[in-house]
Amino acid sequence: MKQRIAAACARAARDPASVTLLAVTKGQPPEIVEQAAQHGLMLLGENKVQEAKAKIPLCSGKLRWQMIGHLQTNKARDAVELFEMIQSVDSLHLAEEINKRAELAGKTMPILLEVNIVGEASKFGYQPRQLLAEIGELNSRSRLELRGLMTVPPWTPIAERTRPIFQKLRELKLQCEQSLGAPLPHLSMGMTGDFEVAIEEGATLVRIGTALFGERPKAKAG
Repeated sequence: MKQRIAAACARAARDPASVTLLAVTKGQPPEIVEQAAQHGLMLLGENKVQEAKAKIPLCSGKLRWQMIGHLQTNKARDAVELFEMIQSVDSLHLAEEINKRAELAGKTMPILLEVNIVGEASKFGYQPRQLLAEIGELNSRSRLELRGLMTVPPWTPIAERTRPIFQKLRELKLQCEQSLGAPLPHLSMGMTGDFEVAIEEGATLVRIGTALFGERPKAKAG
Protein backbone atom coordinates (compact mmCIF):
# COMPACT_ATOMS: atom_id res chain seq x y z
CA MET A 1 0.00 0.00 0.00
CA LYS A 2 2.82 2.41 0.84
CA GLN A 3 4.36 1.70 -2.56
CA ARG A 4 1.09 2.50 -4.35
CA ILE A 5 0.71 5.74 -2.39
CA ALA A 6 4.32 6.68 -3.15
CA ALA A 7 3.86 5.93 -6.86
CA ALA A 8 0.72 8.10 -7.03
CA CYS A 9 2.58 10.89 -5.25
CA ALA A 10 5.48 10.59 -7.70
CA ARG A 11 3.09 10.99 -10.65
CA ALA A 12 1.74 14.19 -9.06
CA ALA A 13 5.17 15.44 -7.94
CA ARG A 14 4.08 15.26 -4.31
CA ASP A 15 5.90 14.23 -1.16
CA PRO A 16 4.50 10.88 0.06
CA ALA A 17 4.60 12.33 3.58
CA SER A 18 1.80 14.70 2.50
CA VAL A 19 -0.67 11.79 2.30
CA THR A 20 -1.99 10.04 5.41
CA LEU A 21 -3.47 6.55 5.26
CA LEU A 22 -6.57 6.11 7.39
CA ALA A 23 -7.46 2.44 7.87
CA VAL A 24 -11.23 1.89 7.77
CA THR A 25 -12.09 -0.69 10.43
CA LYS A 26 -15.84 -0.89 9.92
CA GLY A 27 -16.95 -4.45 10.68
CA GLN A 28 -13.48 -5.50 11.83
CA PRO A 29 -13.13 -7.01 15.35
CA PRO A 30 -10.65 -5.63 17.91
CA GLU A 31 -8.15 -8.43 17.33
CA ILE A 32 -7.86 -7.48 13.65
CA VAL A 33 -7.46 -3.83 14.63
CA GLU A 34 -4.63 -4.81 16.97
CA GLN A 35 -2.92 -6.75 14.17
CA ALA A 36 -3.18 -3.68 11.96
CA ALA A 37 -1.63 -1.56 14.70
CA GLN A 38 1.30 -3.98 14.92
CA HIS A 39 1.92 -3.25 11.23
CA GLY A 40 1.99 0.49 11.89
CA LEU A 41 -1.62 1.42 11.11
CA MET A 42 -2.36 3.75 14.01
CA LEU A 43 -4.95 6.08 12.46
CA LEU A 44 -8.31 4.36 12.13
CA GLY A 45 -11.74 5.31 10.82
CA GLU A 46 -15.15 4.12 11.96
CA ASN A 47 -18.49 4.63 10.23
CA LYS A 48 -20.84 4.15 13.17
CA VAL A 49 -20.71 5.58 16.67
CA GLN A 50 -22.26 2.50 18.26
CA GLU A 51 -19.70 0.14 16.76
CA ALA A 52 -16.86 2.48 17.74
CA LYS A 53 -18.21 2.81 21.29
CA ALA A 54 -18.05 -0.97 21.71
CA LYS A 55 -14.73 -1.46 19.90
CA ILE A 56 -12.45 1.39 20.94
CA PRO A 57 -12.27 0.46 24.66
CA LEU A 58 -11.09 -3.03 23.64
CA CYS A 59 -8.21 -1.67 21.55
CA SER A 60 -4.87 -0.12 22.40
CA GLY A 61 -5.06 3.36 23.85
CA LYS A 62 -2.28 4.43 21.48
CA LEU A 63 -4.60 4.26 18.48
CA ARG A 64 -6.15 7.38 16.97
CA TRP A 65 -9.73 7.30 15.74
CA GLN A 66 -11.72 9.43 13.31
CA MET A 67 -15.43 9.40 12.51
CA ILE A 68 -15.99 8.98 8.77
CA GLY A 69 -19.63 7.86 8.53
CA HIS A 70 -22.87 9.81 8.72
CA LEU A 71 -23.34 11.28 12.18
CA GLN A 72 -26.76 11.84 13.72
CA THR A 73 -27.05 14.80 16.08
CA ASN A 74 -28.12 12.53 18.95
CA LYS A 75 -24.75 10.74 18.67
CA ALA A 76 -22.69 13.95 18.71
CA ARG A 77 -21.82 13.70 22.40
CA ASP A 78 -20.33 10.22 22.01
CA ALA A 79 -18.54 11.23 18.81
CA VAL A 80 -16.87 14.18 20.55
CA GLU A 81 -15.73 11.81 23.29
CA LEU A 82 -14.49 8.98 21.05
CA PHE A 83 -12.85 10.64 18.05
CA GLU A 84 -9.97 13.00 17.41
CA MET A 85 -11.68 14.29 14.26
CA ILE A 86 -15.17 14.10 12.74
CA GLN A 87 -14.88 13.98 8.95
CA SER A 88 -18.59 13.85 8.14
CA VAL A 89 -20.07 17.20 9.22
CA ASP A 90 -22.79 17.78 6.65
CA SER A 91 -24.97 20.57 8.06
CA LEU A 92 -24.86 23.69 10.20
CA HIS A 93 -27.31 22.02 12.58
CA LEU A 94 -24.91 19.12 13.18
CA ALA A 95 -21.95 21.49 13.49
CA GLU A 96 -23.78 23.46 16.16
CA GLU A 97 -24.53 20.30 18.12
CA ILE A 98 -20.89 19.19 17.95
CA ASN A 99 -19.83 22.66 19.04
CA LYS A 100 -22.20 22.49 22.02
CA ARG A 101 -20.98 19.03 23.05
CA ALA A 102 -17.35 20.07 22.68
CA GLU A 103 -18.03 23.10 24.87
CA LEU A 104 -19.51 20.87 27.56
CA ALA A 105 -16.55 18.51 27.29
CA GLY A 106 -14.06 21.38 27.53
CA LYS A 107 -12.36 20.53 24.25
CA THR A 108 -11.96 21.76 20.71
CA MET A 109 -13.15 19.44 17.92
CA PRO A 110 -11.38 19.26 14.56
CA ILE A 111 -13.86 18.64 11.74
CA LEU A 112 -14.03 18.13 8.01
CA LEU A 113 -17.06 19.25 6.02
CA GLU A 114 -18.60 16.50 3.90
CA VAL A 115 -19.58 17.60 0.41
CA ASN A 116 -22.00 15.85 -1.94
CA ILE A 117 -20.31 17.09 -5.11
CA VAL A 118 -22.70 15.55 -7.64
CA GLY A 119 -25.87 15.87 -5.57
CA GLU A 120 -26.49 12.12 -5.23
CA ALA A 121 -29.85 11.61 -3.52
CA SER A 122 -28.56 8.57 -1.62
CA LYS A 123 -25.52 10.40 -0.19
CA PHE A 124 -25.14 12.82 2.69
CA GLY A 125 -23.16 16.02 2.41
CA TYR A 126 -23.29 19.72 1.74
CA GLN A 127 -24.22 21.02 -1.69
CA PRO A 128 -21.23 23.15 -2.77
CA ARG A 129 -23.25 26.37 -3.04
CA GLN A 130 -24.75 25.87 0.41
CA LEU A 131 -21.34 25.19 1.92
CA LEU A 132 -19.94 28.42 0.50
CA ALA A 133 -22.92 30.30 1.91
CA GLU A 134 -22.41 28.85 5.41
CA ILE A 135 -18.63 28.50 5.63
CA GLY A 136 -18.20 31.74 7.58
CA GLU A 137 -20.84 30.77 10.11
CA LEU A 138 -19.35 27.31 10.51
CA ASN A 139 -15.95 28.85 11.12
CA SER A 140 -17.34 31.17 13.79
CA ARG A 141 -18.16 28.32 16.16
CA SER A 142 -15.61 28.64 18.95
CA ARG A 143 -15.19 24.92 19.69
CA LEU A 144 -14.80 23.76 16.09
CA GLU A 145 -11.61 23.68 14.05
CA LEU A 146 -12.29 23.55 10.31
CA ARG A 147 -9.56 21.37 8.84
CA GLY A 148 -10.84 20.77 5.32
CA LEU A 149 -13.32 18.92 3.13
CA MET A 150 -14.33 15.31 2.57
CA THR A 151 -16.35 13.55 -0.12
CA VAL A 152 -17.62 10.08 -1.05
CA PRO A 153 -18.02 9.87 -4.85
CA PRO A 154 -20.57 7.66 -6.60
CA TRP A 155 -19.38 4.09 -6.93
CA THR A 156 -17.80 3.19 -10.24
CA PRO A 157 -15.63 0.24 -11.33
CA ILE A 158 -13.47 2.67 -13.33
CA ALA A 159 -11.38 4.80 -10.99
CA GLU A 160 -10.64 7.46 -13.61
CA ARG A 161 -14.32 8.47 -13.61
CA THR A 162 -13.88 9.88 -10.11
CA ARG A 163 -11.21 12.37 -11.20
CA PRO A 164 -13.62 15.25 -12.04
CA ILE A 165 -15.24 14.88 -8.60
CA PHE A 166 -11.91 15.04 -6.81
CA GLN A 167 -10.92 18.04 -8.93
CA LYS A 168 -14.14 19.84 -7.99
CA LEU A 169 -13.57 19.17 -4.28
CA ARG A 170 -10.05 20.60 -4.55
CA GLU A 171 -11.41 23.68 -6.32
CA LEU A 172 -14.12 24.06 -3.68
CA LYS A 173 -11.49 23.92 -0.94
CA LEU A 174 -9.67 26.81 -2.62
CA GLN A 175 -12.91 28.81 -2.74
CA CYS A 176 -13.51 28.13 0.95
CA GLU A 177 -9.96 29.21 1.79
CA GLN A 178 -10.44 32.43 -0.14
CA SER A 179 -13.70 33.09 1.68
CA LEU A 180 -12.16 32.42 5.10
CA GLY A 181 -8.80 34.01 4.41
CA ALA A 182 -7.22 30.97 6.02
CA PRO A 183 -5.88 27.59 4.87
CA LEU A 184 -7.82 24.33 5.10
CA PRO A 185 -5.10 21.68 5.20
CA HIS A 186 -7.06 18.53 4.41
CA LEU A 187 -8.82 16.89 1.51
CA SER A 188 -10.21 13.52 2.60
CA MET A 189 -11.02 11.69 -0.61
CA GLY A 190 -10.24 8.36 -2.16
CA MET A 191 -10.95 4.82 -1.03
CA THR A 192 -9.75 1.36 -2.07
CA GLY A 193 -10.98 1.65 -5.66
CA ASP A 194 -9.86 5.19 -6.45
CA PHE A 195 -7.34 6.45 -3.90
CA GLU A 196 -4.52 6.75 -6.44
CA VAL A 197 -6.58 9.12 -8.57
CA ALA A 198 -7.51 11.02 -5.41
CA ILE A 199 -3.85 11.42 -4.47
CA GLU A 200 -3.06 12.70 -7.96
CA GLU A 201 -5.77 15.33 -7.41
CA GLY A 202 -4.56 16.47 -4.00
CA ALA A 203 -5.92 14.11 -1.34
CA THR A 204 -4.18 14.41 2.03
CA LEU A 205 -6.24 11.67 3.71
CA VAL A 206 -7.20 8.42 1.96
CA ARG A 207 -9.70 6.08 3.63
CA ILE A 208 -8.73 2.47 2.89
CA GLY A 209 -10.58 -0.59 4.15
CA THR A 210 -10.96 -3.45 1.67
CA ALA A 211 -7.43 -3.19 0.26
CA LEU A 212 -6.04 -3.61 3.79
CA PHE A 213 -8.45 -6.03 5.41
CA GLY A 214 -10.24 -7.76 2.52
CA GLU A 215 -14.00 -7.84 2.20
CA ARG A 216 -15.84 -7.07 5.43
CA PRO A 217 -17.29 -10.04 7.30
CA LYS A 218 -20.89 -10.66 6.34
CA ALA A 219 -23.50 -10.08 9.01
CA LYS A 220 -24.99 -13.31 10.31
CA ALA A 221 -28.53 -13.98 9.23
CA GLY A 222 -31.24 -14.15 11.89
